[in-house]
Amino acid sequence: MPHPGNTVRRPSSAERVVIVSASVGAGHDGAAAELERRLVAAGLAVDRFDLLDVLPARLGRLVRDGYHRLLVRAPWAYQRIYSSTERAGGGGPMARALLRSAEERLLRALPAGIGAVVSTYPGASRVLGNLRRDGRLTVPVLTYLTDFSVHPLWVADGVDVHLALHAVPAAQARAAGARDVRVCGPVADPRFRPVDAPERAAARARFGLPPTAPLALLVAGSWGVGPVREVARDLRDCGAAVPLVVCGRNETLADQLRADGIEHVHGWVDDMPGLMHAADVLVQNAGGLTSLEAFATGLPVASYGCIPGHGLTNAAALDEAGVAAWIRDPAQLKYVLGELIDGPRGLLQREAGLALFADDPHGPDRGPAAETARICRTGAELVPAPTDHPSAAPIVRPAVPPTAHPVAAPIAPRVTPPAARRVARPAALRLAATTALACTVWAGAVGTAVATTESGPGLMHAIGQSLDLDDLGHAHHTGRVPVQGHAKGHHA
Repeated sequence: MPHPGNTVRRPSSAERVVIVSASVGAGHDGAAAELERRLVAAGLAVDRFDLLDVLPARLGRLVRDGYHRLLVRAPWAYQRIYSSTERAGGGGPMARALLRSAEERLLRALPAGIGAVVSTYPGASRVLGNLRRDGRLTVPVLTYLTDFSVHPLWVADGVDVHLALHAVPAAQARAAGARDVRVCGPVADPRFRPVDAPERAAARARFGLPPTAPLALLVAGSWGVGPVREVARDLRDCGAAVPLVVCGRNETLADQLRADGIEHVHGWVDDMPGLMHAADVLVQNAGGLTSLEAFATGLPVASYGCIPGHGLTNAAALDEAGVAAWIRDPAQLKYVLGELIDGPRGLLQREAGLALFADDPHGPDRGPAAETARICRTGAELVPAPTDHPSAAPIVRPAVPPTAHPVAAPIAPRVTPPAARRVARPAALRLAATTALACTVWAGAVGTAVATTESGPGLMHAIGQSLDLDDLGHAHHTGRVPVQGHAKGHHA
């Protein structure tokens, strides 16, 4: 259903856009919100939809919670799924069947008289691409690629245009089969901007932060996932900067950090621009919207202790683009942070990050919102980009070693009483359905991932051992994904 409070009505189809996102974390919704703001400022009407609200049988919460728990309780399994779908190049029969269940519902929900539809979420791109390819949707479909790394599931048949942040993700999208890819730069709330020394001092005073000590802002998305406790300790112990940690809505994590002696800990933060103005460097683990906001602020960025899957591939792509340092070894932490805070490397990264938001030298009509408005109003130029486009040069993505995962110890056989057996079976079915649906809607293909992974049944059994369906909303990460070897309170 339309996002409450975000609908403006206009009669002309050439002046109306629909944005489809998903409330999985907060990064996809954050990108959608900023696109909406810019399109409305350009004089267009905008309707926003959450794909999870469109799923049948009220499956949206199941999807969101299942994906969350997979990241928290079995990150190695998420890495397996992510890697297998990457090798397979996307979805398969099961994934298509599950996503098709949302197609007619979304088509019926779309208002009449629209000029274009934009997706900020890979599952939404799959649904919209199918509708467009089959002729059931007759207006242009665009995908705004929110990250620097492009999983093949972002690239859906039927999508007319893919809008990329930079030449690196543009090349990855083309390698995955996208025909018309346009480098338009990122979007970020205008509150994320460089500030002068007085504003910086005021931000520190507002949050009760040390007036002169170097500050490393550690952000772990709206869910507070990943080895945040260990990274915070590493930051404190290396001595390069005082850790300033944002835990999102993970209150358990915030309590643990305070118990660990981390002095500056926040939960959900409404004034993230203020914290970035106060900080000297951002340390992140997922590579999503928060990194883009740091670039717009002029804050150097380091990827460290990354979450599996998109966290690792984003770290590699950001490093390749020269806009963020990827710290794979804890022994490098103090040296690299020192370079970013006070050295020439920090100056270069600030310039590279701010350049992403600089006006096009050939004119101000730039950015994904401007490109969306142009396509909505004219419907023109829906053709592949020229092969001599600067972003068309092939780029080889650095190899990302798979996340190491624990080897489960043998489990002794256990006799289950008949009554307990009757209860356990539905729980097992719910577990399988939750895991499959969560990643299917996020990436479009977990069913295929499990089927194409070398040991699908073993993977599902291991996930079952790692997750607990009875503690929805209370799971928290206590282990550490190793930093060496592989290296979205606020949003990811």
